[in-house]
Amino acid sequence: MTKTATRLRVVEVDNLKTACSTCSLQELCLPAGLNEAELKAVDELVNRRRPVKRSDYLFRAGTALHSLYAIRSGFLKSSVLHDDGREQVAGFHMMGDLMGMDAIGTSQHLCDAVALEDSEVCEIPLKDLEALSRDIPSLQQHFHRIMSREIARDYGVMLLLGSMRAEERLAAFLLNLSQRFAARGYSSLEFNLRMTREEIGSYLGLKLETVSRTLSGFQAQGLIAVQNKHLRILKIDALQELVSPHGCRG
Repeated sequence: MTKTATRLRVVEVDNLKTACSTCSLQELCLPAGLNEAELKAVDELVNRRRPVKRSDYLFRAGTALHSLYAIRSGFLKSSVLHDDGREQVAGFHMMGDLMGMDAIGTSQHLCDAVALEDSEVCEIPLKDLEALSRDIPSLQQHFHRIMSREIARDYGVMLLLGSMRAEERLAAFLLNLSQRFAARGYSSLEFNLRMTREEIGSYLGLKLETVSRTLSGFQAQGLIAVQNKHLRILKIDALQELVSPHGCRG
């Protein structure tokens, strides 16, 4: 066996050994307080870890709902297409987020989910999840809380788009990313923007030129330092003042 094949085999074995009970994202994906038997049942439920290459689709709008997807690594976006072919970005999703809940009401996905970088998701068959939730009430309550959080986030975006100026929208967006990275144990002040300026504009209801100009303005004011996709927040208090009294919703 070649060295390359051996390395690939080691990766495959490592992936197989990784379980929900030992995953670093367990606190984001699972309710607290599960006993050993319940954790084992959840491990058996998540029976497939699926790689999603950059620019590949996790699911497409109009396809049937079979599973939910917990993002294990990487970054994805959800988007819808207008009748004229324009893309509207609906959200950005990172490790620990759950995708696919858009289809629970209709059993069909309402949006496309595309990887912005090489990613990996844990596939959770919905029927099996519903059955297990009847045996583990805290699991069902946890997913209800996740759904509620998603609804609250959507509501926050609607308020953001309806009442904020461009500078406030972009400041709120950066603060939201900062909070989400911090919740996952990463730096809240320095991270890479996985999405393009155009995708940020689509999400925030801003033109590409406005996003670029506003980022440049923040940098000129010493609020941030940005080089290509790498961004450092230098004055987080000043960004927070920009969005006050609107607040920054997670």
